Amino acid sequence: MPSLPPLSTKLARYPSLQGQRVFITGGGTGIGAAMVEAFAEQGAQVAFVDFAEAESLALVEKIAAAGHVKPWFCQCDVRDVAALQKAVADASAALGDFSTLINNVARDDRHTLESVTPEYWEERMAVNQRPAFFAIQAIAPGMKRLGGGSIINFGSTGWQTKGSTYPCYAIAKSAVNGLTRGLAGSLGQDRIRVNTISPGWVMTERQIKMWLNDEGEKEIKRNQCLPDKLQPSDVARMALFLASDDGAMCTAQEFKVDAGWN
Repeated sequence: MPSLPPLSTKLARYPSLQGQRVFITGGGTGIGAAMVEAFAEQGAQVAFVDFAEAESLALVEKIAAAGHVKPWFCQCDVRDVAALQKAVADASAALGDFSTLINNVARDDRHTLESVTPEYWEERMAVNQRPAFFAIQAIAPGMKRLGGGSIINFGSTGWQTKGSTYPCYAIAKSAVNGLTRGLAGSLGQDRIRVNTISPGWVMTERQIKMWLNDEGEKEIKRNQCLPDKLQPSDVARMALFLASDDGAMCTAQEFKVDAGWN
């Protein structure tokens, strides 16, 4: 019996994503970068914002060099709502209305209950909670003009497994499910789907550098059902499905990509 081809040659392609316009927050590195690449490989026109300019520009050139449509990029600090919404407006003016929005941007900085000040609280929410709402506010009118769309909000399994090293992050990420379910009904009347993707411990460069130590390796083996480390591309593939026509009747749901941790 002939051996099966490598898994990478068997991954799905989504014809419905060809030529679609996708807007991603925090698309320059980590999971965001994996999604920018994945959608570009499907033939989509991707626009993304990120604060990390050098990494983002390198990603743009990498995708263009691979022969895909060159992504639109704008450096943006998403804590500035006006700047975020201007980036959406500028991208829409350049490319057209977006059929997919992915609210990915976040930072899981560690902190304790005792260390949090009102200023720190506001800054954490300004990164991890507020941008998603105001990006939806800016992009939804265009989706309505298109006759529908897909909004994908990024949650986390960390708060669900009672992660205790980032209470502000946990609060912000738990609110994502409320955002998804709170908007799915009203936006659904215009065929706009709203879902949450909640990743487990994904091996981005940041996670490996800052948090993956011997104890972390043991924790993965102890808690994941699957033995392999979770990669950004694993999460990106769920986003492709939810943005495509294949996910046309999925809304108001949370989809976990965590190798069975939670």
